[in-house]
This record gives sequence, structure tokens and C-alpha cells, in this order.
Amino acid sequence: MSKMKTTNVEVRLPSRMGFEKVAMSTAASVAKLMGFRDDRVEDLKTAVAEACINAIEHGNRLNEKLSVGVVLSAGEDSLEVKVIDDGTGMKKQPAKPDIDRKMHGEEDARGMGMFLIQALVDEAEWVSSPPSGSYARMVIRLSPAKV
Repeated sequence: MSKMKTTNVEVRLPSRMGFEKVAMSTAASVAKLMGFRDDRVEDLKTAVAEACINAIEHGNRLNEKLSVGVVLSAGEDSLEVKVIDDGTGMKKQPAKPDIDRKMHGEEDARGMGMFLIQALVDEAEWVSSPPSGSYARMVIRLSPAKV
């Protein structure tokens, strides 16, 4: 098989709830073209949606003058997704959620997005790069490393 170079797809979304669905379907289309299994495509769609919602809500604070950039880089055996906003990023990583406490209403049900993303993809990081904003970077591999 010939060596495939990286193929980039870019989408700009308005900072308005609902537009994360555009990024989800774009990511799903690219992943399907790359040959990802259906269950991995579903994981990717959920992770991309969570990252976009975070960018719209927290990064750009629902300011419709700002947009969210989604850059998909399809390599030979992995897909990297960057979700870029104009926010300052996080000062510190949030504490690991206590699922039991959340289920019993003892802890705010929100704040699960980052942990969900980490559970669904092979690599996830959140990078603050002022003054240009911040981004979430996710990588999903065609053949996940055997544990």
C-alpha cells in the first residue's frame, strides 16, 4: 500500500449551540473514508461534539461574533482533531469527577465532558496558547494499541 500523506479538512462554526452537529458529521465522514469501524466513529462523534460544546460555551462564551475552528488531519493510521476557540484555556485541569456523587445529585452533573473525551479517544490534550486562544486536541487511531 502506498504511503498516504496527511489530508486536512477544516470547518468554521458559529459560536451557537447546535452547530457542534456540523463538526460531528464532518468528523464522521472523514473517519468513515479512513475505514474506521462504526463504534469508533460513534466515539469520535461524541468526543468532537463535547469539545465543540466546550469551545462554544466556555471558550467563546456563546459570543456569536467569534467562531470555533475544527481541523481534522487524516494520517495513514490516525485522525487528529483540533477544536480551536478564542478563550484563554483552562488555568488547571479539573478534578476527576466522582461518578457516584454525580449520580446521587451530591455533585454538579456538569463537568464530565473532558473525562468523557479522554475515555473515547486514544489521546486528548487541552492547550492554552494566548493571545491566539486555546484548543482541544484529540487523536483516534485506526488500530488502537493493545493494552
